[in-house]
Amino acid sequence: MLIDTFGRVATDLRVSLTDRCNLRCTYCMPEEGLQWLAKPDLLSDDEIVRLIRIAVTDLGITDVRFTGGEPLLRPGLVGIVERVAALENRPKMSLTTNGIGLKRTAQALKEAGLDRVNVSLDTLRPDVFKTLTRRNRHKDVIEGLEAARDAGLTPVKVNSVLMPGLNEDEAPDLLAWAVEHDYELRFIEQMPLDAQHGWKREGMITAGDILASLRTRFELTEEGSGERGSAPAERWIVDGGPHRVGVIASVTRPFCSACDRTRLTADGQVRTCLFATEETDLRAALRSDMPDEELAAIWKRAMWGKKAGSGLDDPSFLQPDRPMSAIGG
Repeated sequence: MLIDTFGRVATDLRVSLTDRCNLRCTYCMPEEGLQWLAKPDLLSDDEIVRLIRIAVTDLGITDVRFTGGEPLLRPGLVGIVERVAALENRPKMSLTTNGIGLKRTAQALKEAGLDRVNVSLDTLRPDVFKTLTRRNRHKDVIEGLEAARDAGLTPVKVNSVLMPGLNEDEAPDLLAWAVEHDYELRFIEQMPLDAQHGWKREGMITAGDILASLRTRFELTEEGSGERGSAPAERWIVDGGPHRVGVIASVTRPFCSACDRTRLTADGQVRTCLFATEETDLRAALRSDMPDEELAAIWKRAMWGKKAGSGLDDPSFLQPDRPMSAIGG
């Protein structure tokens, strides 16, 4: 069991499969990209599967989320999913992706055992998409979403970040579109995850701003804390149901007290929080032929030291230097 000193138990594992991405979103990385990890520094497919097996078999993990960078760029992704699906205590498996490449891989991922996907899409306007991502790939994301839904990777969740001066007016349009296509929309407050340190708390589109905008067109009924559990998103029933919309307010409404996540970076480090400034190296231990029980013990010690909160609610918060692409969302 992965428990910390505050009594929180981690049952949800986020696994970053690569630090690379085929978009250059303005809130994530600079236009020229980043210095990618060298291939020997990345965990191999076998190493990833072994650590997930230990997490599931020995540490109580019940949910595995594959992230990146962009996980669809991982050549062995389908094989990893298939091997994890074959574990005795099969975890629920999901994938967070930008949707590019999902059209050609959705069916294979479903057949391998993936349960569902989260797809990032911040705008319905191709020109705004190009400005936000510095790539002309809006059509590919839309087609990827449709392929995921048709393959049965449901519920298909769409993650949207609203940016001042770009897409801050799109909340109602995005929700109407999600309802029409049977996607579950989740708005995420912009967080300090950009390697170029451009995030500013002032002017950020907050959860309150988003909800006020949505209520100009929709009736929203709060789902209630009993339904939320440890999920990061607060959810509202749209126009009496059955559709729902969520808001992940990491900055203005932190939910750290209910956090049940542990993170494995693309290069084999345990992170207790997306915004943690310390990491625990599992890769070196793994490559020194350490037995499973000792690897599990290292992971337990790392999680025992998890802090009470992310620090995002502190106005003086400074983002760690490690880029999000190596850590995973």
